[in-house]
Amino acid sequence: MSDFIRAREVSKSFQIGGGALEVLKGVNLSIEKGEFVAIVGPSGVGKSTLLHLLGALDRPTAGEVLYEDLDLGRLDDGQLARFRNQTVGFIFQFHHLLPEFTAVENVMMPLLVGRRHRTQAREVAASLLREVGLEQRLEHRPAELSGGEQQRVAIARALAASPKVLLADEPTGNLDTKTGEAAYELLRRLNRERGLTLVMVTHNEGLARRSDRIVPMLDGRIVDGA
Repeated sequence: MSDFIRAREVSKSFQIGGGALEVLKGVNLSIEKGEFVAIVGPSGVGKSTLLHLLGALDRPTAGEVLYEDLDLGRLDDGQLARFRNQTVGFIFQFHHLLPEFTAVENVMMPLLVGRRHRTQAREVAASLLREVGLEQRLEHRPAELSGGEQQRVAIARALAASPKVLLADEPTGNLDTKTGEAAYELLRRLNRERGLTLVMVTHNEGLARRSDRIVPMLDGRIVDGA
């Protein structure tokens, strides 16, 4: 394995009222290709902010985020959007499925955004839903699915554009223990079978311990030794 994602002296501040709130403070992190990393720490230490920067959902105030030799800071907004669509799959605690569309239509969305032909997009989406065990739920809308089924649709959607990395923000946080365990096992299987790099923010210490590496954060920094 080799370094795939690198954060170099990454800081992020947000303007609050008349001042600035510094959320990340000179973070350095390297993630190898195919690695499963769990980012842990108390609420408010910057875990989700770091994940958003790694996924090019936001830009750092200072520092660099690199994918191999590609510096994301050198990309304009259009290039950054294409990078996200082609390279990164996102999974969130709240699934953000579009309620008016079926499971298969939700999974098709990243492909349609990427200008894939609708027939081909549907074939890919149906195949992914079969892979996550939802072959009988293709035409069900989110309200007709359980929480665990909705999360599996979200995972299938994250895989639609064949990303190289999955970024998961509390993917089991809104699920009961048994359903959360099933979602974790699915992510772990995808990490191993597809060789996907997987970065997960979680409060679940038990799941974090089963990752390849735990990255603890405190007060906007990665704790020494991570």
